[in-house]
Amino acid sequence: MSLYVMSDIHGCYDAFLSMLEKIGFSDTDELILAGDYIDRGPQSYEMLQWIERRPPNVCVLRGNHEAEFAAYVELMLLLNRREKLDTDFSSPEDTAALYHSVKYWVRHRITPESSFDVFDLYGTIESLSKQQKITLGDLCRWADMIREMPYYKKLDVGGRICIIVHAGYAEWNEKAVEDFESREQFYLYAREESIRSGGVKNGTVVAGHTPTILKKEFSYTGGKVFRRYDAKKDCVFYNIDCGCVFRDILPGARLACLRLDDETIFYV
Repeated sequence: MSLYVMSDIHGCYDAFLSMLEKIGFSDTDELILAGDYIDRGPQSYEMLQWIERRPPNVCVLRGNHEAEFAAYVELMLLLNRREKLDTDFSSPEDTAALYHSVKYWVRHRITPESSFDVFDLYGTIESLSKQQKITLGDLCRWADMIREMPYYKKLDVGGRICIIVHAGYAEWNEKAVEDFESREQFYLYAREESIRSGGVKNGTVVAGHTPTILKKEFSYTGGKVFRRYDAKKDCVFYNIDCGCVFRDILPGARLACLRLDDETIFYV
């Protein structure tokens, strides 16, 4: 049995399947996915379907893109109720009409309830509506699935604590999350703060969120897995987001998988 971690697939479903084949993932293994399965890439629909029917030995954690997707769906429901639009949850046509109404309302600031400057930032819901003819019922089902995803998973690996999370993990203290609205926001959005203020004593934190292929980011490695050791905390930090979705425009971008048992790294 082996324990694997992947993150930030971002609609690169074919690459994800290639990775499963490369590591020889089987029923005796365990896989933890650390968020951001959708947006940016072309195969968000396939990823949502796979996550829905995932085998029991796969744990899916929440990423910021999933959290935002669920919030977009909630906004659609809110405005459907407020405006009494009576959208048919099983109708692709009604769903598309509601989508465009919400997009118009947000763009023209008609919706005081909305905290979004942009609705459906990456066009994922629009693409699902046009190409797969999804319904509001589909969107609600996926949003419910996302809300059931935990923010992190805590494990014992070789006698050390190991935290798998999308962006950052910190033992609860005010300094760690002073720039965030909540601890959950830190889990989803932390970048440099994940190392500066985060971590776990005598353990390991495995996260993604910040592509290691982007030169401006603290974790830049040219597209390889980022690893840093904090001696004061005795904490190892991994960033396994190697920018797979940027493969067509950035040389070195790839999908990474970390085998926790022996810290072996795989790339496709």
